[in-house]
Amino acid sequence: MAAPKIVLVTGGNNGIGYETVKALLQSEHPYRILLGSRSLEKAKLAIETLHKECPDSPSTVEALQVDLTSDESIEKAFEQVKTGPGHIDALINNAGAAFDAAFLAGRISLRGCFTEAYDVNVAGTQVLTWTFMPLLLKSADPRLIFVAGLSQINEASVAYFPTPPQPAGWPKTIDFETIGYRCSKMALNMLMVDWNHKLKEDGVKVWGVGPGFLATGLGNLPDKLKEMGAAHPRVGGLLLRSVVEGERDADVGKIVNKGGISQF
Repeated sequence: MAAPKIVLVTGGNNGIGYETVKALLQSEHPYRILLGSRSLEKAKLAIETLHKECPDSPSTVEALQVDLTSDESIEKAFEQVKTGPGHIDALINNAGAAFDAAFLAGRISLRGCFTEAYDVNVAGTQVLTWTFMPLLLKSADPRLIFVAGLSQINEASVAYFPTPPQPAGWPKTIDFETIGYRCSKMALNMLMVDWNHKLKEDGVKVWGVGPGFLATGLGNLPDKLKEMGAAHPRVGGLLLRSVVEGERDADVGKIVNKGGISQF
């Protein structure tokens, strides 16, 4: 049997990240999965559940504590992976955060809503990718994936889902807001383009992946998302696994979704 490929999934303890780890565990191909999580306790609990759900998997999964808002945490995680297994074959930048619901509820300022989203989704993702790049470049088949979210500006300009049309007047009454999160994910798309450009000569395959509108724990509103028609996060997990396993190799440097290609 071929040596297992080593895959690091950030934010792997819930939502799309969890379903990605689960999809990899259910694959016939062997993986050594590093389940990244800000909370080591939550990572271990997720792994316990995954072992119950995938008892016969040919793959393994282990916890990696990493907080994208902390350079020290990212460096510590890097040193842990550098010590063993010593390289990674795929980095799935899935971890993300949204603070729009907290802003609407008055728990955070408008500025904080945006700056905290950018700190996690853009700056944190960039620092982690930059830090782990030496380990990814050791792979014979390196893959770098950014989870794009609902962030394609041309699609938003055609049908601005999920915010309905707004009547004239101020302030606007919006009960489900996503703009801070979506702006940060749009910036993440630029990171994907930049890394794809910089890594062409290194043979790294880079994608953005748009998993679609899914009922994740983002913003702590899974029930609200389900009411609005969001699909189960497993849809995103299966899509991400397909990219890891080479099914979208013809689409390197693009944002891929279940149906094909998303435009910026």
